[in-house]
Amino acid sequence: MTASRTDSVFLKMMKKPVIYLTILISLTTGCNRSAKYLKVYSDVNVIPIQAHRGGGLNMPENTLETFTHTWNLSIIPEADIRTTADDVIICMHDKTPARVAPNAPDSLLHTDFAEMPLSVVKTLDVGSFRGGIKETVPTLKEVFQAMKGHPERLIYLDYKNIDLDRLANLVKKYGLQKQVIFTSKHHSLIKEWKKRIPESLTLIWIGGNTENIEKTFKALRKDNFEGITTLQIHYKKLKDEEGVYTPDQDYLKERLKEVSSKGILFQILPWKISNKEVYFDLMKLGI
Repeated sequence: MTASRTDSVFLKMMKKPVIYLTILISLTTGCNRSAKYLKVYSDVNVIPIQAHRGGGLNMPENTLETFTHTWNLSIIPEADIRTTADDVIICMHDKTPARVAPNAPDSLLHTDFAEMPLSVVKTLDVGSFRGGIKETVPTLKEVFQAMKGHPERLIYLDYKNIDLDRLANLVKKYGLQKQVIFTSKHHSLIKEWKKRIPESLTLIWIGGNTENIEKTFKALRKDNFEGITTLQIHYKKLKDEEGVYTPDQDYLKERLKEVSSKGILFQILPWKISNKEVYFDLMKLGI
């Protein structure tokens, strides 16, 4: 995968405020141990950039239409998964419809999805949110049906509260063991997931200030980063500090070196940052 193609796709996306995108810091290095995982993506002509909640701030969240749009950009949507009252796995970040389905009946606005059967969930319009057309909440089964037979359609599955055995069985049923990227901030969950599907890609995300991030790294080092194939740090603007971001670039360069030496892909998620120059500055650290 060439640097010029990466820049072309990135510039295309940045024409609109798609600001929850993850930039893979080691995208074009190809000379470290993480190159073996880069090959996983290049083999199916996919750029390992994550579209947060499916499509960033440019699209309705966690809808099949949004996932399809993101796949067509040759990047990877993230799906948040949780369970309905009748035990169906759906794609939804929030616990209630209030934010993403503001036109829902008052009786449902603040009702937990875990207390709603799928038949009720399907009545909600989550597409008009952010100006889209009417769309419904997809089940994970529907998303997997759209992925089956399309090896280029990868997806980050951000774990909320799902039985791991049940999730693993569903992944195996559709033959998507190499297309899902199990995502969590909990290393223990990732290790448990890899016991069920060893060939699955994984992602651990780390937020907070530099002190909290380093605390997580210390714990990961003790386990030798077991089961992790991608590590993502959230990168944020300091309040009231123009042009100052955390963690600082020296810290990021050290973590890039450390993570890559373990054969793990290193990602940065610029959190609520729309300035494209920040993305290119991150690329200069190691792309």
